[in-house]
Amino acid sequence: MKNVLEQLRRQNGLSQEELAEALQVSRQTICSLEKGRYNPSIILAFKIAHFFSRSIEEIFVYEEGKE
Repeated sequence: MKNVLEQLRRQNGLSQEELAEALQVSRQTICSLEKGRYNPSIILAFKIAHFFSRSIEEIFVYEEGKE
């Protein structure tokens, strides 16, 4: 699943560590999400969307047939 998490994080002047702390996850989780190696749980997706005041669909883009 593609996402714009790294772009949003950088636009907001946040390090991976700062974002991880705000979302109560590890920095490794943020890194894996940004690189597309990990898809978030629905709860984490909602937390990220809420944190950036965006919809989940604005951050995470599901690609049919790529899962």
